[in-house]
Amino acid sequence: MRLKVLVPDRVLIDQEVSRVVAWGHDGSFCLLPRHIDFVSALAPGLLTFEVDDEYAEYLAVDEGILVKHGPEVLVASRKAVSESELEALKQALEKKIRALDEMELETRTVVARLEADFARSCMGGGGDD
Repeated sequence: MRLKVLVPDRVLIDQEVSRVVAWGHDGSFCLLPRHIDFVSALAPGLLTFEVDDEYAEYLAVDEGILVKHGPEVLVASRKAVSESELEALKQALEKKIRALDEMELETRTVVARLEADFARSCMGGGGDD
């Protein structure tokens, strides 16, 4: 079966797989090539897929949707991180989380500055009258 994982800016994975295991809001499920067509909303978590029954690869996904139609499994998610080993995936996720935390802190700082400027201008303390 063919697995395609789509994120907003690219196709993250497009390859033949023998099995897909994912997490929906009701728990985990497994898809094999001869399973019936299937649609599921994905919960944030781990998506595992096997290539030629030889080795597993791992993908951390944010919420998304999975559609199995015939020999294709399509996954669409806003965010996903792919690694072939769990430890590497853990490190990649920690790096992304740190980057998001830094970006959130910068955004909060800018918003706080805008709020302070707005409050000063409302109280007549602005300088551009």
